[in-house]
Amino acid sequence: MSKDIEFKNRDRFIQLGIAIAALRKMRGLSQEKLAEKANVSRSHISAIEAPGIVRAFSLEVFFNVADALEVDPADLINASVFPDSVLNRKVKP
Repeated sequence: MSKDIEFKNRDRFIQLGIAIAALRKMRGLSQEKLAEKANVSRSHISAIEAPGIVRAFSLEVFFNVADALEVDPADLINASVFPDSVLNRKVKP
């Protein structure tokens, strides 16, 4: 995967990282626990969530994070407003 991100996608990656961070916090998960469940490093989760950093990541990582957060990947993409069914779902430890 190229490290360069097209300008038009920069905001998309930033918004997705913010959505992941918000849902992770709502689920009561630390970055370390989310990373463990998603099979990635904590520093990778940290970089994805950082609002001032644009970190591209693979679909595999995206799907793993969505699964770890127990959310449909489409809901994560459309995360400007989470439906109640997503917000109220409890994550299994």
